[in-house]
Amino acid sequence: MTTTVLVVDDQPLVRAGLAALLRAAPGFEVVGEAADGEQAVARAAATRPDVILMDVRMPGVGGVTATRRILAGAQDPPPRILILTTFDIDEYVYEALRAGAAGFLLKEAEPARLMHAIHTVAGGDLLFAPTVTRRLIETYVRHHTPATPAGHPSLGALTAREREILCLVGTGVTNREIAGRLTISEGTVKTHLNRVMTKLDLTSRAQAVVLAYETGLVTPGTPAFASHRSEP
Repeated sequence: MTTTVLVVDDQPLVRAGLAALLRAAPGFEVVGEAADGEQAVARAAATRPDVILMDVRMPGVGGVTATRRILAGAQDPPPRILILTTFDIDEYVYEALRAGAAGFLLKEAEPARLMHAIHTVAGGDLLFAPTVTRRLIETYVRHHTPATPAGHPSLGALTAREREILCLVGTGVTNREIAGRLTISEGTVKTHLNRVMTKLDLTSRAQAVVLAYETGLVTPGTPAFASHRSEP
């Protein structure tokens, strides 16, 4: 199965290098390139790629705004947007995840890591390790989120079990780990999580992690399996 990719970066050499790397690798098809966010929005709509490699910092329309606009106008299924950045602790990366990006990757990553990352997000999985996710989000939340976070207007629509699943997802654990913790099947976890995503209008698992922190369901330093009680 071929994964279609749109490459977005304002540096011509970086963009050309990424595109050439993917064209030479089996299983990938580069369907377009863009030099800025404005071009990215137009070419994403025209080519409907599976994955978009999105530089987070670009002049004019940057990666965060482009991510938001692409996902807002995307047909189903929406593209999975993989943010490319120079710094892992970066406010722009956090905002891109908040906007619905599926993950982020450092530009210094090796080619094999890049291709693995594309396959991972194309399959709908969370890209980065829980420790990286939490380090990024907790660093940002500590400096930007009020002591008493405002709740998401739709949190009240979640069942007790769905709220519990969201809390656990927020700590960075996998569906398999959640299933083991709650003594339910992994398929049941996915069903609950899909309902959470639909009710809260979320487009990625990373976005769910961000929301869990911003609403106070998870706080910096919360253990992965802190006590969460609900009725099945």
